[in-house]
Amino acid sequence: MVTRVVEVSRSPFAIVVPVPIESVLVTAGFWRRWLGETLRSALFHQHRMLEESDRINRFRWVSGRAREPPSHSLAPFDDSDVYKWLEACGYFLARSNDAEVRGIVECVIDEIVSAQEPDGYLFTAHHRQPSKRWRNLTFDHELYCAGHLIQAAIALHRSVGEDRLFSASLKLADLITRTFGPEGMAGVCGHPEIEMALIELYRETGVERYLREAAFFVDERGKGRLKPDPEDRLNSTLYQLLGGPEYFVDHAPVREFSEITGHAVRALYLNCGVTDLYLETGEEALMAAMERVWRNFVERKMYVTGAAGSRYISESFGTDYELPNERAYAETCAGVANFMWNWRMLLATGEARFADIMELALYNAILPGISLDGSRYFYMNPLESSGGYSREPWFRCACCPPNVARLLASLPGYLYGVSDRGVWIHLYCSSSASLVLDDAEVKITQETDYPWNGSVKVLVEPEQPSTFSLFLRIPGWSVGSRVKIDGRMLAPRGPYYLEVRRRWHSPSVVKITLPVKPRLVASHPYVRDNLSKATIRRGPLIYCLESIDNPVDPREIVLARRATMVARWKRDLLGGVVALELGAYALDTGVLSPRLYIDLEKYPHARRRIRALAIPYYAWANRGPSKMVIWVPVADFFTSGGNRRRLGLKESHRDASL
Repeated sequence: MVTRVVEVSRSPFAIVVPVPIESVLVTAGFWRRWLGETLRSALFHQHRMLEESDRINRFRWVSGRAREPPSHSLAPFDDSDVYKWLEACGYFLARSNDAEVRGIVECVIDEIVSAQEPDGYLFTAHHRQPSKRWRNLTFDHELYCAGHLIQAAIALHRSVGEDRLFSASLKLADLITRTFGPEGMAGVCGHPEIEMALIELYRETGVERYLREAAFFVDERGKGRLKPDPEDRLNSTLYQLLGGPEYFVDHAPVREFSEITGHAVRALYLNCGVTDLYLETGEEALMAAMERVWRNFVERKMYVTGAAGSRYISESFGTDYELPNERAYAETCAGVANFMWNWRMLLATGEARFADIMELALYNAILPGISLDGSRYFYMNPLESSGGYSREPWFRCACCPPNVARLLASLPGYLYGVSDRGVWIHLYCSSSASLVLDDAEVKITQETDYPWNGSVKVLVEPEQPSTFSLFLRIPGWSVGSRVKIDGRMLAPRGPYYLEVRRRWHSPSVVKITLPVKPRLVASHPYVRDNLSKATIRRGPLIYCLESIDNPVDPREIVLARRATMVARWKRDLLGGVVALELGAYALDTGVLSPRLYIDLEKYPHARRRIRALAIPYYAWANRGPSKMVIWVPVADFFTSGGNRRRLGLKESHRDASL
């Protein structure tokens, strides 16, 4: 097992503390393949794409090691794709002695370090052009790329003791602290990222100037710093088209935020940095602002999948309840950012509602962004498709593939936490963890088929009898949950952490039952795309109807409020999934052709019975382009019985044996 160079530091205002990635091993079940075979394949595939797209070659070019300049047209921020990939490798190597991955990482680090300028500056788009440094913070992403370099360096420093990239990141961070601040330049980056990176660097080193610099950048928001040069007509026009200050989350001081606005990833990354700052300083005004923004986001602007960002233009949040389905932007990076922010809110509060959103986004907003074999990706994640939309091996703007990789690689570190009172289980997954409480080791083992099955067996093995609490997350989606310990049965309701405090002896067994019966979920009526529709949720998973599995176009399928839904384990489907067999009806749209409009009384009834099949949303489009819907019309949405009796659908829910 790889040994950490520096243990996870305790932020003074954290209720819950993370555990080192290498102390957790995913042993079986759903996540074993994703974090093993799929992730390793993705790392090699992405490295090949980074080479073929000249992203790594640009470092060679600026260092003088390449004979030819990059042949591809690259964006200024493309350095960050290499850094995020390195960060993913750092997390992967924390649990693996994979010599091949380690060798490639060392070669890439060598190219990056060789491109750094003597004073620490490292941004290939402006290499050896001092006149361009820090001149266009609105669009150039210098500080954004620096943040990703710092995070990659910390990940590799912690996992394998890598010093060269870490030293380079310190030189760059020191240049930034000398350049920006009350006694230096005023300004912020057009894309937040540097804030959380500097705070993590402070946690790694204990050097307070990094924390002060992060606080400076947070305080600079909302002062109108992000404006293009008036003489730059192209960027000035683009600035206005994108949405001006609001797009860049520069429309108001952070402490005055009341809603989530602007570019989705920018807004959520900034929230990560602000919450990190609270964790170190305890400033209540920061947490109050984050709470207001969180409620606005979750209650009015978040997709049912946990995805964020409803507009193609500007990749931004829309107005309240503006959540289109087929035109959903729902960028994979925004799903990652949503997970990251809620993780920080969980650490700050210990409240299960934040873990619920983490889980929702993980399964339904992040995992759809990568194919089952790790070689193809979604940038946008629509909730409906009329066909022709598919994953791609790479993108010109390739921020999403390495972002998914670094999240998956770091996932073991999100499963558990510790506090002064005991051990926390945030996410259910077959795994084992070796944790330290009061200088004594406690081993926690989970055995489960989650998310396919809601039964979880937790084995608690302290190295010596001791008293502490075991905090078990009861998800908000669960109804009828049961926890059994020492013959005592508890019936907690979520979202909630059930605290089981006792004197533990080795071994002790806790059994958790979280019923995962499929159910229909409706949205607020102001979400106009979803009026009279419902989606299917089973446990943490959102389901969809894909054309390849169904006898008609999924857009023609109609359910009843009590539609029969039978869960069946299908080993040979999409790597093994629980699919839902549905009793449904099909609309006879043929009678409408060629008419676009028709009198309501003449509208065709859904009379033809069909058997429909629903699959987990994360797995769609793994068998080629297809049509897909998440939200399905419900014939008797606003009635209690009349239409249901006319359609003759059964009123039952049942799960077949898996």
